[in-house]
Amino acid sequence: MSRQIRSWQIVDGSLVAIETSLAEQNRREAEHLETWIESAPEILGPEIVLIGRQVNTLSGPLDLLGIDRSGNIVIVELKRDRLPREALCQAIDYASDIASWSVDRLSEECISYSSRSLPEIISENFEDVDLESLLINASQRILLVGFSVDENLERMIKWLTSSSDVEVNAIVLNYSRTSSGDELLTRGVIVSEEEERSRGNRRRFKFPMSDEPGTYEPGELKDLVSGYLSSGLYSAERIRNVLLPACLKNGQVARDQLLEGIVASGETADPATAGRFASLISREMGTASKDYLRQIIGYDYPEHHWQKDNYHIRDGYRPLVEEVLAELEGNS
Repeated sequence: MSRQIRSWQIVDGSLVAIETSLAEQNRREAEHLETWIESAPEILGPEIVLIGRQVNTLSGPLDLLGIDRSGNIVIVELKRDRLPREALCQAIDYASDIASWSVDRLSEECISYSSRSLPEIISENFEDVDLESLLINASQRILLVGFSVDENLERMIKWLTSSSDVEVNAIVLNYSRTSSGDELLTRGVIVSEEEERSRGNRRRFKFPMSDEPGTYEPGELKDLVSGYLSSGLYSAERIRNVLLPACLKNGQVARDQLLEGIVASGETADPATAGRFASLISREMGTASKDYLRQIIGYDYPEHHWQKDNYHIRDGYRPLVEEVLAELEGNS
């Protein structure tokens, strides 16, 4: 017998079983279940943020892709009805491909899904995580989501959990519609969340960081800077709209001045939020692959080895920065 969750409604002091299903209510997996989970990803478990939907893999499209606060990638496979044991094989197939993905590949997927880079998503959702020391894709957690679990699949999940390093769990949902028309979704899990947390701290890939500037020729440098500043990423827009204009105007911009500029831009009135945005700019500047930004923007570490300050346009690059900003302003 497969495991499933059932619901009863209390009507006039008596329990009345709610017998319904997604299919009976014309609710379809792709159109409804994925959207519901996107609106409240905590239903998948604590401290998971989604970074992709219908993600293309070598094994076909994956329903949902996430990451947890330890940097582990979460593969989410959804079924509208019962979870058969074949669902585990399918999810392992996805995981075997995603296990080889680099931070850049994951960040590309994240940008496509949310218009935010992977570092931004992590910093925004896990504020106390040290991004510069976090290692990404250490292991791949598999979450199978359905409305009942085949007995054989439940046995396989428990065996894998107790005797291997494969992190897999099944979430059993129950969809119900009350007599008043309210729709409810409840959940249960095969492996407890406490046990999941105790096994989820392995790490591998690290966000490569650097202070070394690039050495690009002017034409290539301009294309790289222009492409980044027009990418639509939040930190890129803050560098374009706040940091660079302030550097052009003042020559040097201290971190406190950057915070004031972020608040003055109208994006936030909260100093703490402005500080978080400034930290995201700092991390973007220190990302190894963004050496083209460091080629035009310099900075110091006057107080802390981890906190950038005193941003400035490097000698000889002011005309390029002015030209790029003018062109982007004209295009917009």
